[in-house]
Amino acid sequence: MIGRLNHVAIAVPDLAAASAQYRDALGAKVGEPQAEPDHGVTVVFVELPNTKIEFLEPLGEGSPIQGFLDKSPLGGIHHLCYEVDDIIVARDHLVKEGARVLGSGEPKIGAHGKPVLFLHPKDFNGTLIELEQA
Repeated sequence: MIGRLNHVAIAVPDLAAASAQYRDALGAKVGEPQAEPDHGVTVVFVELPNTKIEFLEPLGEGSPIQGFLDKSPLGGIHHLCYEVDDIIVARDHLVKEGARVLGSGEPKIGAHGKPVLFLHPKDFNGTLIELEQA
């Protein structure tokens, strides 16, 4: 059901510093910051030959990333994102299998302009999973 790894998301306390480190030290192609108010984050994508890294910085009051950074002030891996062909079919299958979908259970539009859902980390070995419709 899941397709390719779309990205690995890393919560960071300083988006500009993380972007500069990957651009300058690692020579990576780093995109521009993109505010995602519906998700409470500002994101930057780092393009790699086989996937992407997504840096997440808190945006606004009550950002879920701020809670993560309160527990891990230096940042760290926040979630993995996998592509699926049909997000509704994937959601319904996962719910039938006992997985919990976070939020209302209805897809939201993510940073790539495509529908996304998040799955509870307790159902996936302690890892928050994002599904994005390919």
